[in-house]
Amino acid sequence: MKNYISIFAIALVLFSCNSEEKRITKITSPNEKVLVDFNVNSEGRPFYMVKFNNETIVDTSYLGFEFKNIPAFNKNFIIKNSNISTFNETWQMPWGEQSEVVNNYTELKIELQETTSPERFLHIIFKVYDDGIGFRYEFPEQARLKNDVFITEENTEFNLTEDYKTFWIPGDWDIYEHLYNTTSLSAIDALQFKNHKNLAQTYIPENAVNTPVTMVGKDGIHLSFHEAALVDYSGMTLKVDTENLNLISNLVGSENRDYKVKKTMPFNTPWRTIQISDNAPDLIASKLIVNLNEPNKLGDVSWFKPMKYTGVWWEMHLGKSSWDYGMTQDMNTWTDGGKSHGKHGATTENVKNFIDFSAKNNIGGVLVEGWNTGWEHWIGFEDREGVFDFVTPYPDYDIAEVVRYGKEKGVDIIMHHETSAATETYEKQQDTAYALMQKYGMHAVKSGYVGKILPKGEYHHGQYMVNQYNNAAIKAAKYQVAVNAHEPIKATGLRRTYPNIISREGLRGQEFNAWASDGGNPPEHLPIVAFTRMLSGPIDYTPGIFNIKFNEYKQDNQVNTTLAQQLALYVVIYSPVQMAADLVEHYEANPEPLQFIRDVGVNWNKSLILNGEVGDYVTIARQERETENWFVGGITDENSRTIDLDFSFLDSDTTYEAILYKDGEKAHWDDNPLDLKIEKIELNKESKLSIKLAEGGGFALSLKTK
Repeated sequence: MKNYISIFAIALVLFSCNSEEKRITKITSPNEKVLVDFNVNSEGRPFYMVKFNNETIVDTSYLGFEFKNIPAFNKNFIIKNSNISTFNETWQMPWGEQSEVVNNYTELKIELQETTSPERFLHIIFKVYDDGIGFRYEFPEQARLKNDVFITEENTEFNLTEDYKTFWIPGDWDIYEHLYNTTSLSAIDALQFKNHKNLAQTYIPENAVNTPVTMVGKDGIHLSFHEAALVDYSGMTLKVDTENLNLISNLVGSENRDYKVKKTMPFNTPWRTIQISDNAPDLIASKLIVNLNEPNKLGDVSWFKPMKYTGVWWEMHLGKSSWDYGMTQDMNTWTDGGKSHGKHGATTENVKNFIDFSAKNNIGGVLVEGWNTGWEHWIGFEDREGVFDFVTPYPDYDIAEVVRYGKEKGVDIIMHHETSAATETYEKQQDTAYALMQKYGMHAVKSGYVGKILPKGEYHHGQYMVNQYNNAAIKAAKYQVAVNAHEPIKATGLRRTYPNIISREGLRGQEFNAWASDGGNPPEHLPIVAFTRMLSGPIDYTPGIFNIKFNEYKQDNQVNTTLAQQLALYVVIYSPVQMAADLVEHYEANPEPLQFIRDVGVNWNKSLILNGEVGDYVTIARQERETENWFVGGITDENSRTIDLDFSFLDSDTTYEAILYKDGEKAHWDDNPLDLKIEKIELNKESKLSIKLAEGGGFALSLKTK
C-alpha cells in the first residue's frame, strides 16, 4: 500500500539570549496528552520535564555528558535556537505484528551553546508521540569540537514523582538472563544478584536496572524506559537512586579502555525512550521503539519468509543427545581419528526425521545445532578463538544431502552459528559462512554468543559488541541471510532499518526450565516478559513444549506452565520465527493440541491487545496476513482467573469456525499441567466468551471463516 506522508512546520522560533534569560519551550503530543517542557536553569544546566494528562510524571531531569580530556557538557548553556515541527506517515512492515504502522509525532529541536570557552554546541531532539517520548543528543559539526570524542559517561536523568511498582532485571553488563523482580522503585537492589549460579557470566557493577524497565503507578499510569536505534554506542543501563526516585543513565563500559564510547564528529546518540499509557495493554500496542528508527535500508527482503520451525535443540537440553560428536585428535580441525560417543544429535538421519515431521505439519524450517566441528572444546576453555569453524560438518552430517532433502519436502534448513563469544574468529569467517548459506539457499541463521567475550575485558553490551552484532547482521543481508541472535544486545527497533534482524533471545528462555537449578521460569515470568522485554522487539522464546514434566530425562526439572499456555505463547510472545521446540515423538503422541501449531500463523496483519495487567495476565488477538484468520492467546501467572472476551474486532456478517484449546477443570501448572480441553464452536462479531485459566495456565483459540 502507498505511504501517506505529511510533514509541515507548525512553528519556527529563532532566538538568542544571554545566560540570565530563561527560554521555556513546550510541546505536546498530537492528542495533547503528553507534554514535554525543556529549559536551562540559572547555571545553564539543560533539563526537561514530562506531563501526562496534566500530571507531572518526570520532574526536573538534567542532561549532560562527561568526556575524557575535555570539559563536560553539563552547564553554562543557553538556548540558541528552537524549532518545532510535526510529522505524520504510515509505513509498511515487510513482516511483523501488523501490516501498517502510523508514525505521528511533534518534534522539538533545541540548539544549545556554551556561554563559556570553548563555546561548544549541543542539540537535543525530542519526538513526542501519543504513546510516549523519545529524545536524543546530536553533536553537530563545529570548529571547537573536532575529530574523535571519548565519552566517559552520559548523564541522562529520569526524575520520577512516585515510588512506582517496578518490574526489573539487574543492570548486568553481560547478560539479560535474569528473572524479573517486582518491587517498589525505592526497594530495587540489583547488587544482590552479583553472583548467580545459573549464569555463564555476569557483571553487575552498580545498583542499576536493564531496559526495558516497566512501572505501574497507583493511579494507573504505566511507564516503560528503554532506548531506540542503538548503533555504534554502548548499551544503557539505568542507575537507581532509591532515596530520590531518580534513574540516571549508566553506559556499559570496558576493562580495556578508560572511556565508554568513542565517536567521530558529527554524531547522534541512540534515542532515550519513555512509553506512557494509562493502561497495560497500550504498552504492548505501542510502536514508539520501531518508529524512532530509520526506514528500511535493505529494500525488498521477500527472500526471508516468516515461519514456524522445529529442530535439533531441545533434545540436547534434556540430555537425550549432545551438540558434540566425540573426541577429536586436534581441537581446531576434524580428523578421521575422532570417534563418536553415539549421542550426537545433528546427524543426517535425525535431521531428516525433523524434516519429515515439519513437512507433514505446516512447519517451514528445521534448525540444526551441533552440526559443525568444535563443540568438544569450547566449554571451559579460556582461549576459544579458532575453536569453531562455520563450514566444516561432523562426519555424520551431510549438509548437501540434508538441504536437498529439505527442498524436496518444502522445508528450509536454519543455520546455526555458535560463536562461543570468540568475536575475532567469527568476524574473520563471516563471509565464508554466509557464502556457504547462500550456496545452499539458507536464508536464516541462529547465532549464539555463550561465554565471556573475547577479547578479554569486553562485555556483551558495550560499544565493541554492539558493533559486532550490528555489523554481523548488516553483512548477512548482503548474502540474503536473516539473523536470530541469542545472547544478544538488546532489541532497539533496528528491525525497521534492517529487516533481516528478525528475532533474538535477550531473556531467560525456555531452556532454563530444562537445566536451571533454581526451579526454572516461574508462572509469572511470561506475564511480566510480555510487558517488559517484548516491548523492545521479537523474542525467540521457543514455545510448544508438550512433555511438561520430562521425567524420563530430568526428574528435577519441568516447564512451569500448563499445556494450554504453551499453545497460547504462539500468539502472545511475538516472533516472525516460532519454534515447535519439543521432540517429534512428543508431538506425534498428541495430535489434537498439535493441530493448533499446524494452524497458527507467524506473520500478522493486525494485533490487538484485548486485556492484561503487568505480571498477572495478558490476552492478545492477531490476524494472519495470508489467510486473514484470527488467533487469540491468553496466559496467566500462578493465579487462576476468568477472562471475558468479546469479539467485536471480527468482520461483520461473518461466521467463524473456532477451535478453543483451554485448561481442563483440574489443570494446574504443577499438579496437572496436561489437562487440556478442546472445543469446537462458532463465533461472530456479536459473540462473547468466558474462559477460565488455571494456575499457570492459558488458552489458545483459532478462528477460520466458514
